[in-house]
Amino acid sequence: MGLLCSLAFSIQFLLLFSSSLFTNCLTLNDSTTTHHHECHQHESNALLSFKQSFIISKYASYNPFSYPKTLSWNPSTDCCLWDGIECDELTGHVISIDLSSSQLYGSMDPNSTLFSLVHLQSLDLSDNDFNHSQIPARIGHLSQLRHLHISQFRESTLSGCLALDMFLKLKILDILDLSVNKLSLISQNRDVNVTILPPIRWLGLSGCNLNGEIPTWIMNLTTLNCLVLSNNDLQGEIPYFLFKLENLTILDLAGNMFEGQIELDMLSKLQKLTVLGLGGGNKLSFLEGKNTSNVTFLSQIDSLELSSCNFVHFPNFIQHLQELTTLSISNNNIKTIPSWLWNKTTLQSLEVSNNLLMGEISPSICNLQSLVDLDLSSNNLVGMIPSCLGSFSQSLQLLNVSGNKLTGNIPQIYVKGNVLQLIDFSSNKLYGQLPRALVNCRRLEFLDVRHNHFNDSFPFWLGSHPKLKVLSLRDNEFHGAIMCPLKYTFPHLRIIDLSQNGFSTKLTSEIIMCFKSMIISNKRHLDFKDVIHSDNAEIDIDSHPFSMSNKGVVMDYPGSQYLHHMVAIDLSCNKISGEIPDIMGSLNRLVVLNLSNNMFTGSIPSSFGKLSNLEVLDLSLNSLSGNIPQQLTGLTFLDFFNVSFNNLSGPIPENGQLSTFDNNSFEGNKDLCGIQLLKKCEDHPKPPLQKPDGDQDSESGSFFEFCWMVILIGYVGGLVAGLALGNAFSVDVYRLLKKIF
Repeated sequence: MGLLCSLAFSIQFLLLFSSSLFTNCLTLNDSTTTHHHECHQHESNALLSFKQSFIISKYASYNPFSYPKTLSWNPSTDCCLWDGIECDELTGHVISIDLSSSQLYGSMDPNSTLFSLVHLQSLDLSDNDFNHSQIPARIGHLSQLRHLHISQFRESTLSGCLALDMFLKLKILDILDLSVNKLSLISQNRDVNVTILPPIRWLGLSGCNLNGEIPTWIMNLTTLNCLVLSNNDLQGEIPYFLFKLENLTILDLAGNMFEGQIELDMLSKLQKLTVLGLGGGNKLSFLEGKNTSNVTFLSQIDSLELSSCNFVHFPNFIQHLQELTTLSISNNNIKTIPSWLWNKTTLQSLEVSNNLLMGEISPSICNLQSLVDLDLSSNNLVGMIPSCLGSFSQSLQLLNVSGNKLTGNIPQIYVKGNVLQLIDFSSNKLYGQLPRALVNCRRLEFLDVRHNHFNDSFPFWLGSHPKLKVLSLRDNEFHGAIMCPLKYTFPHLRIIDLSQNGFSTKLTSEIIMCFKSMIISNKRHLDFKDVIHSDNAEIDIDSHPFSMSNKGVVMDYPGSQYLHHMVAIDLSCNKISGEIPDIMGSLNRLVVLNLSNNMFTGSIPSSFGKLSNLEVLDLSLNSLSGNIPQQLTGLTFLDFFNVSFNNLSGPIPENGQLSTFDNNSFEGNKDLCGIQLLKKCEDHPKPPLQKPDGDQDSESGSFFEFCWMVILIGYVGGLVAGLALGNAFSVDVYRLLKKIF
């Protein structure tokens, strides 16, 4: 036995020794192959000083994914590990600062310590609010700067005059993006030589103050690959010197007021051009000329944007663009799609929305088997949806034919393995049932069939979709009960609109728990990028417009900048009866709750006081009774409130948000009183502020538990004492009883 123990000990020792040796070897090897210098103290101090010159405001950034990166900037840690900071691995000097969408608000200090970071190679301050301040001239001291991004999503965060002279010092500047700032580009020194501007390859001046014309010094940027001058109200004809920038691969002039003709002979000189943006308000036409060889030189263009150009037909030269993958020709006056378009098998994105298209959708559209994004919305298309649209492309992710006059059923063909993420059939004349084959769309995030004539029961089977976030069935003929079996629980649903249908059911707790994705977890609070975010960067579901009833009117949401925080349930204009379950108060992520124009009875649940994110609550046109719960006064974000035309009684709570609403929110309740209705509440004493029902139940339960404990202790104690005393005085008690009886 002793030998076995000794042997086991020896083996264990060898294993531990070899493990330690292996670990040491790894450590030694790591130390010899990597060498990390910590951030220099003076650079750390400079960054901290820059941080202190701004405050954090969620309104300073427009991007819904913004967050305050500087919160991680702690003087006790290495600044090379801070969010948005990159250091040179050998020297430890700060070489890159990315504070884009960091919710910074404040003015740019001309003497900011930021400009002492002379080793900086990349600086990104885009999408913050610099409160109309100017770009300090000291930026020219960052002589190693290659990338400079100060673009914005909103106007006038930077303003004033921007001297070209400072950029002459940035001799290796490669990328300059100053988009959406009201900056005037001038030269302070009349003798400045604009021919020696830095070798900029990427220049973004979208939405800047260019005074109606393109700066002539741009013609000296012979190294330019990308030029973005969109949304500047530029007028007149497109200057010819742009067509001499032979290295251009991207030219974006969209969103201006250019007029006249573009000679294809001139355009064909840009033989490296792959992306051309001319839409968004320009009134242009193309002069093809006698030389047909020019279209050969344009064949390399793969992205063409011609929206809002007042075209009445497709420009002919498009048919010669053999590499075309993206075509946007929306917001024009085009009535027909030429047959040659269906031969563009390279097309991945086709947008012909908001035109005057007539007739039926040609089945030849299914030749475009590479399509990822198809948008034919807001036209005058009639007839049935081609059956092949459900199966013609294994790559199709976005299908939008809304706002037409299409009739018939939705095709049943939706093959397994499809990658559809967005389907919008809204505002047509479609009827019948939703095809059960939609269950094969396992990546579906957005389904909108509102404003049609569908006659079907509640499609509970959509609840099995693992990614469905937006479901709109509004204004159809759906009917019956709203069922939600256990395995169909809509795990990621954020918006459900069932309004203006014929649903007749009681709203049970089981139905409410189908929407448990609208509950903020104590462990994890999902933000928008967990909610509506495409897995494929080729399409942008976040920018897809969406409309829903909000604050009593139908509101259009142009995209993620308004929709990113929306969590909504709209069951209005149905025949839903019974009481509103208390458990609905657990959906604390809700922003909009509309239960109006139904047959609800009973009282307003006091648990609604837990809906801390609620902005809209509409309970009007029901048969609700009782008092308005005092707990609703704690809804600090409530912006729209309507309980009109019910059977409510008692006083309207006077404190909190409820005191800000006028009589329209409370009318039609004959026993309701308050200053909003000009009806005094003399006979109605104010109810005391009560805690939510759950707390009351727990407190009453605790009270009864305490009482029973006291009774039990008293009973046991009395019994023990009685036995003890009885044993001690048993003889005396016996004698006493004998005398009495």
